[in-house]
Amino acid sequence: MHPLSQWIPRLAQQSVLVIGDIILDEYLIGRVTRMSREAPVPVLEFETRQIIPGGAANPAANIAALGSHAMQVGVIGSDSAGTTLRQVLQARGIDTGGLVTDPARPTTVKMRIMAQMGLRFPQQVARMDTLSREPVAASIEQQLRERIETQISRVSAVLLSDYHGGLLTESLVKVIRELTNGSLITVDAQGGLEKYREFDVVKCNADEAREHLRRDLRTDADFAEAARELCDHLALTGAMVITRGPDGATVAACNGEITHCPSPSVTDVYDVVGAGDTSIAVLTLAVAAGAPYGEAVTLANYASGLVVRRVGNYTPSPAELEWALSNWQ
Repeated sequence: MHPLSQWIPRLAQQSVLVIGDIILDEYLIGRVTRMSREAPVPVLEFETRQIIPGGAANPAANIAALGSHAMQVGVIGSDSAGTTLRQVLQARGIDTGGLVTDPARPTTVKMRIMAQMGLRFPQQVARMDTLSREPVAASIEQQLRERIETQISRVSAVLLSDYHGGLLTESLVKVIRELTNGSLITVDAQGGLEKYREFDVVKCNADEAREHLRRDLRTDADFAEAARELCDHLALTGAMVITRGPDGATVAACNGEITHCPSPSVTDVYDVVGAGDTSIAVLTLAVAAGAPYGEAVTLANYASGLVVRRVGNYTPSPAELEWALSNWQ
């Protein structure tokens, strides 16, 4: 048995408040029949439609799939997409009591047109997004604050997923920091790191770290120094995590310890969408369960390896995670 297997059952014993920009991911899949006479584009005949929770709803879906309780805080519009997204979340076993409806903005929808061409997975032809990037109104932010105040005492961890859709304003982030009283709080910042000072664990990817620090990062030593610098600069109380794709991740703990966490050897990579969401979800659950940061991040790397073998957001099960630990080097 892999040493990390001990943490898998403990991933199912947590309760997490997930706050961030939630998205309805829509996939329209059709088979290519010919080229259009009207424009140089393929003509697809419709086959199927898939609806998947995306954005900050994807970490919540991963948490639920691993057996823990996820409570979603987010904003939807007063539209059919908002109704659908709420239903999709509830079907995944996610608590939607923290959702706030804003009639002034649309539910964020990412619609992908996918062409089935005889390959294992359909290929993306185009994507159309429906969204507002404006910060949420003060009245909506107040409702979000009330939802968070009601829920935060019931959870073992808080996860912030920032897709830069206007929900995690600096003022709301400050409120969350003030309301958190001893609970673990993790952040998938996706850039915009300055907002997330004095939290426990913050995660970004290699490109985001390069952009923030304004220098190139290539070697383990480069990433070690970058993670340590970010951990100190943000005054984190836990650790800074920089994910590096096939090169794994580098973790700088607040006690000065640096860990390079390997990624499994995954050869059949089809799509990296959703891998970061799975990573922050597993990382949060594992740390909440008591796993050291290095072990938590390595386990998250294995979970992300399962995601990139699929197209679109995917939520690995405990059995699949156990399989990955047993079969991948």
